[in-house]
Amino acid sequence: MKESIPRIGAGPRECHSLLWSGPSEKTKGPRVAARSQSAAMELYQLKTFVAIAREGSLTRAAERVFTSAPAVSAQLKALEDELGVRLFERTPRGMTPTPAGLSLLEEAERTLASALRMRSAAEQLRGAAQGVVRFGTVVDPVSLRLGDVLVKLAERHPQVTLQLRQGLSYETASAVERGELDCAYTLSDVASREGLTLHRLAPVDLVVVLPLPMAGAHPGLSLEALTEQPWVGTPPTCVLRAHLDRLFAGAGREYRQGRTADSESAVRSMVASGMGAGLMRLDQAEQGERNGELAIWPGWRAHTWLCWIEPAALARAPAVEVVRQAVFEAWGV
Repeated sequence: MKESIPRIGAGPRECHSLLWSGPSEKTKGPRVAARSQSAAMELYQLKTFVAIAREGSLTRAAERVFTSAPAVSAQLKALEDELGVRLFERTPRGMTPTPAGLSLLEEAERTLASALRMRSAAEQLRGAAQGVVRFGTVVDPVSLRLGDVLVKLAERHPQVTLQLRQGLSYETASAVERGELDCAYTLSDVASREGLTLHRLAPVDLVVVLPLPMAGAHPGLSLEALTEQPWVGTPPTCVLRAHLDRLFAGAGREYRQGRTADSESAVRSMVASGMGAGLMRLDQAEQGERNGELAIWPGWRAHTWLCWIEPAALARAPAVEVVRQAVFEAWGV
């Protein structure tokens, strides 16, 4: 769905109307109606509304929709004026949705999802594999075989471009659910997720990594002793955190949140700098060990899956379909 772009400036007749002192009785009604119609809400305002609700901050919402905080504030005011309700309360902790805002948030998300479905349907009618595919990733491009995917797309579908966004698995999955990403790689222990189509691509081994000083000071470290060391964790919704909780449970202990990393690269960096032990994928841990950054603890190993996800109920756009085909070829599935 094409979003309208407000015009800047006016033609001669429009300028003349701006200088007009007031309506006559004959023209008063139609002019008021025209003014009301010109204030119709736009898709970009709904995207801004959803971004503010998700981020709780005008600044972070602006980053999410690629504009400035003043522009986000102006779009919010215009939407509130059009709807006739206040959508947010400004508090010391940020932007908090009002009861009306929470109710209308669901409507806004449904409207944006419908617009995306309409755009996808139009692309299918054209039969064209072109445009930008918003692709979420969770780890480095080499281990995801993105190089193979990009080569296949360049050879077969040069009009398709990947826009990559990296984050933790739960972040990318949530972004696909909200329609902010078209598809994504994610690490997942489960074989299905409501609202998403999930395909397992390859198993992934997880290991414990230690800072070099810790490994040197505690040779032959037991599981019980390991759980008493400082740790670098991840957010509770992260798949790595679920495995960390299980590791501690195996020692009869409960993991208590301490230092927290928001990406796998951050875990590696924080472990290498001596902040504590952590969990990493085996391939990344082996690379870190070869580089002399950290040590792998040999007493534990777990497994998860690298998966491809996309919206379950969405008619797949041709551009997303060819990306999906390239990914599946790269992984031999």
